[in-house]
Amino acid sequence: MEQAPEPTADQGDGAAKNAASAIAQLPIRAYLDQTVVPPLLQALSALVKERPPNPVEWLATYLLQNNDKQPGAEQ
Repeated sequence: MEQAPEPTADQGDGAAKNAASAIAQLPIRAYLDQTVVPPLLQALSALVKERPPNPVEWLATYLLQNNDKQPGAEQ
């Protein structure tokens, strides 16, 4: 009985490319709902708690610093 070959790094990259391709094919609303809305809502919630003097700069910094906390975030 033969065992299936273990996935290589190339096959793993292919899965990531397929996922990225699938996201790119989504309608605009679905794309935003899956990729932008979750981290933006989290950032806006933190913004209203913090109430910084420069909210736009604070929001930009927050999004950049917390992007890696989102599932599927690419670096």
